Amino acid sequence: MKDNLTEMQYYVTQQNGTEPPFQGEYDKHFDEGIYVDIVSGKPLFHSKDKYDAGCGWPSFTRPIEEHEVVEKFDDSHGMRRVEVRSKTADSHLGHVFPDGPKEETGLRYCINSAALRFVPKDKLAEEGYEEYSKLF
Repeated sequence: MKDNLTEMQYYVTQQNGTEPPFQGEYDKHFDEGIYVDIVSGKPLFHSKDKYDAGCGWPSFTRPIEEHEVVEKFDDSHGMRRVEVRSKTADSHLGHVFPDGPKEETGLRYCINSAALRFVPKDKLAEEGYEEYSKLF
């Protein structure tokens, strides 16, 4: 697996790391499509649920597939947080906080760009995600 991931992708997903804020490729990315787990390819988030929280990491109001995102209590680094992991690959994705847009879910899924791969809406069928085309 290490050969298929960049150093940052491996650090984030396999070693529970965090990429530096405002430096991830998807922080200011707002094209239409879906975001999948960089390791398993499982769909995780939809671009319609992405927003700019100003925190330096891609932020989403909800997962596209609830069953593919696992939440775990995390008290590392002297903080009490809820970690977000992908179910299939057990990749560390980021954390979820209760300070998201109130008109949506009230949640902010703060996710590392290094844990994601973006699939544009016009490539969904080509890349095997045709069923998600109906969401646009």
